[in-house]
Amino acid sequence: MSDALLTARGIHKSFGDNHVLRGIDLEVRRGQVVALIGPSGSGKTTMLRSLNGLETPDAGTLAFDGGPSVTFEGAPRSGRARRAAEARRTALRDRSAMVFQHHNLFPHKTVLQNVTEGPVQVQRVPRAQAEERGRALLDRVGLAEKADAYPRQLSGGQQQRVGIVRALALEPDLLLFDEPTSSLDPELVGDVLSVMKGLADEGWTMVVVTHELQFARSVADEVLFLDGGVVAERGAPAQLFSAPREERTRQFLHRILHPLD
Repeated sequence: MSDALLTARGIHKSFGDNHVLRGIDLEVRRGQVVALIGPSGSGKTTMLRSLNGLETPDAGTLAFDGGPSVTFEGAPRSGRARRAAEARRTALRDRSAMVFQHHNLFPHKTVLQNVTEGPVQVQRVPRAQAEERGRALLDRVGLAEKADAYPRQLSGGQQQRVGIVRALALEPDLLLFDEPTSSLDPELVGDVLSVMKGLADEGWTMVVVTHELQFARSVADEVLFLDGGVVAERGAPAQLFSAPREERTRQFLHRILHPLD
């Protein structure tokens, strides 16, 4: 029996005439960390957003934890079929949580209110229970004393750690990270990556879009190199970074790792 938590097959997505995703396959096993790397515009973020319903693919299928596939090719004709398909999509969204590039915290809410908003409003968790868990999670990432602060009073790295806690508070099966360090000053990147590495060590299932190649190399179980809306190469980090099979992968890695050559 497959231990795949999430399986995506033949995912396509276009925006007007721009065919961003061109039939991407992806399988994420429970407890696995999958890193998506590639040049800007290669489809990484669109693929990530397609995994939890922030974008709706034009074609392809998604299946979660052995459940029935959600098919995106054509709309179901009957009302019953449409309702069943939407219920499967909602169930898929409910079991994942996204950490965004630009934090997306509510500026008028405290750190603790940001963390508890989802569990209380969406999952109907009692507020006292949500706050207890929220404070424990903030303590876990070294921000217990910031529970009553507002986002404007935090550094960018602290805000991003709150974003991670907000995702964890939903108790998802799958964590999705969209370039979580790309908007941070260089000296703040390490704190966020350390939290993410800790989550990986604890066995969280994660899909990470990142330009932090050292993180992908040391933490990921599998790396996918996307280029032009397709998976140009995939493999274990040791293989892909040390001996990439494709010339396009070699060019990309050389440009990133040796920018002055």
